[in-house]
Amino acid sequence: MSIRSDADYARQTESEWQLLRTEASELSYSWAPTYRSLIETAYAEPVLRNLYPFTSHWALRFSATARPELTPTGPCLTANSDGTYGVGTGILAPDLGLFASPREAVALAVYQLRSGPDPLTD
Repeated sequence: MSIRSDADYARQTESEWQLLRTEASELSYSWAPTYRSLIETAYAEPVLRNLYPFTSHWALRFSATARPELTPTGPCLTANSDGTYGVGTGILAPDLGLFASPREAVALAVYQLRSGPDPLTD
């Protein structure tokens, strides 16, 4: 078993963020601008940018570890086809809130992370 350094984690995390940003900028679906806004707003927030991002069903999730062994942490963010943004404890269930702007959704996600246990420690 190999041990990854903090520098490896940081490189993998930044690389994954750049891949998500590139993919989001190239989407042509009708809801693509909403999704792009979510990805860019989450990336602009240092607390989230330091976590490894991953997506499932177009929902943005975060991990305290990089692939291949993801450790999901914090809430799930969604960009919805009606132009709203959801924050939830599970995939596609905005049980924590539904917002008109990505900034509001990201702010709640950061609050949830800060009010819980430190996502970067065991």
